[in-house]
Amino acid sequence: MNTVFRRLWRFGLAWRFRLLHHHRHRTLILEYVHGQPFVVLPDVFNPALFRTSGFFVEQFATHIPQGARVLDMGTGTGIGAIFATRYTKHVTAVDINPEAIRAAQINALLNSVEHGISICQSDLFAALPEQKFDVILFNPPFFRGEPGDNHDYSWRSNDTVERFAATASQHLNPDGCVLVVLSSDGDHDTFLDVFQQNALSIDVIAQHDLINEILTVYKLTVT
Repeated sequence: MNTVFRRLWRFGLAWRFRLLHHHRHRTLILEYVHGQPFVVLPDVFNPALFRTSGFFVEQFATHIPQGARVLDMGTGTGIGAIFATRYTKHVTAVDINPEAIRAAQINALLNSVEHGISICQSDLFAALPEQKFDVILFNPPFFRGEPGDNHDYSWRSNDTVERFAATASQHLNPDGCVLVVLSSDGDHDTFLDVFQQNALSIDVIAQHDLINEILTVYKLTVT
């Protein structure tokens, strides 16, 4: 698609956000994604404002085996973990942001899945040194830079993807995989290079062209 058209579309969406949806950003609000309710705290990423999370969880039905042991890395509001409980009895959810942990705990209760999710604060795998999983869900920060506050952890990082890729294979069971969603708006190509450099093979399992950006869900396995 024409690059100029994509830029114009992105410009229009930015103004649409400012005019119609800015009041939903960085505030306490109740949102819905695919019919599921989520309380969003001011310092936590709002999964209903952007289309990445909704597209990501749509892939779980065909790519999370029944009964798999699942880790939702960077859980935010808990959206990945909560949707994953449809396919397995227990999910572990972690986030570096303490406000995200609060939000995930609230939303697990709100969606009546609190007994199926273990939630803890962790910088990537730091709190899970010996644990292994069949599926790791990862919706990383897409942009480079130092986070300015808790909310910014969901948007930018200087090394999160590198540190994740360096240790992910140590936390996968045999035949396990990582499901990761990336956007063409972020440092997409560099992230893929990092995964390959850490002996992770890459398969595209879903892609969605939103005009202003292209979302892609990848399945990573240990080579």
